[in-house]
Amino acid sequence: MPIRYSLGTLPTFSVDPDQFDVLQSARHFREYLLEAINKATTRIYLVTLYLENDEAGREVLTALYEAKLRNPELDIAVCVDWHRAQRGLVGAEKSKGNAAFYQAYANKYDVTIPVYGVPVRNREVFGVLHLKGFVVDDTVIYSGASLNNVYLHYQDRYRFDRYHVIQNASLADSMADFVRQDMIGQAAVQNLSQTDLPSTKEIKSSIRKFRIALSRSFYRGKTEQIQEGHVAVTPLVGVGKRNNILNKQILTLLANAKEEIVLCTPYFNLPKSVLREVKRAIKRGVKVDIIVGDKTANDFYIAPDQPFKAIGGLPYLYEINLRKFSVINEKFIKTGQLSIHLWKHDTNSYHLKGLWVDRRTMLLTGNNVNPRAWALDLENGLLIDDPEKRLETKFNAEFDNIFKHTQRVSTFSQLEMLQDYPSKIQRLLKKVIRTRADRLLKRIL
Repeated sequence: MPIRYSLGTLPTFSVDPDQFDVLQSARHFREYLLEAINKATTRIYLVTLYLENDEAGREVLTALYEAKLRNPELDIAVCVDWHRAQRGLVGAEKSKGNAAFYQAYANKYDVTIPVYGVPVRNREVFGVLHLKGFVVDDTVIYSGASLNNVYLHYQDRYRFDRYHVIQNASLADSMADFVRQDMIGQAAVQNLSQTDLPSTKEIKSSIRKFRIALSRSFYRGKTEQIQEGHVAVTPLVGVGKRNNILNKQILTLLANAKEEIVLCTPYFNLPKSVLREVKRAIKRGVKVDIIVGDKTANDFYIAPDQPFKAIGGLPYLYEINLRKFSVINEKFIKTGQLSIHLWKHDTNSYHLKGLWVDRRTMLLTGNNVNPRAWALDLENGLLIDDPEKRLETKFNAEFDNIFKHTQRVSTFSQLEMLQDYPSKIQRLLKKVIRTRADRLLKRIL
């Protein structure tokens, strides 16, 4: 039975495989996005964790303002996380964050482009806007990437993600309507381009109501008859543990797998329910490939010759998780039924997410498939049902590109142990594990 039949009243759209493209690099993603903005005629909706005040971020915001100047009727809105936009980078000095950047641009130009701060919770640590997807006219550009130098490969380093382009008016309408109705139309959501912003405390009640509304929200649209030769695409959204359609669909995909699972996650910190389904799949004979970043390709990694910061312990904590998993499943690693692939390319970082089951069903998502994504953040995804495998060639090419910089773990002993780590990391992690703080960190980071 096709997976989409279990989605109830959620809209499913018929998509021509020729209108589905995969971009293979961060630089290509940046070039495509800028070109799409420059050619836009009706609407541009960008939803991302953050739009950074750096060269790449300024390039994107400048392109938006110039597009608005050329066509004042162009409907443009940017959505970013409320909390993330009003602070500096982790470990940096206190600042007004990217909000000051948005306000400076608003003062500089004669046209107005709102940059909405979306507060998913009263505090950032308990939930952020992790929704993904850009809508430009009738095109959906979907990636887990945020907008800054490293995600867009503006300079020497890049953060590798996945980049998909779907040209379909109905899907674009559904995703744009969600932004308008379920996000920027809510009282808790504020325009960060303005200077007279309320404090989080002042809108605390509105944020609570917004969170409740989000937990009941879903993408709208009329379910279409899937045309011959087309694939079915269903947009999913979820926040929190209860009645989370996206979480349930991930578990359903894993539970229904018969031959093969390919799972991408940047941080090996799977929720217990996901870990349980992965183990069940392995035991019933499903071949499982897990692609995860090497600890040195983690965005929190700090090289030993750089100044030490506590946040730099996280990649090592994730590697400890991965090693434990590898030890338990060593016999399946030896037979090849379980393959763990570590991605590493020079000093670049890895941010891939997603699930491919039986080469038929693909979930494109920004969900890290970790406890934080599972219970705290606002997440979404695009479920693709491809029974005739019309997209297999494109996905094979994408994964060939991903595997190009991976190394397969042939035994758990390839992964370092606590005593192999730099002395400062060892001391930090011993303290964290002794106080059981690692349990809390795994839930919120």
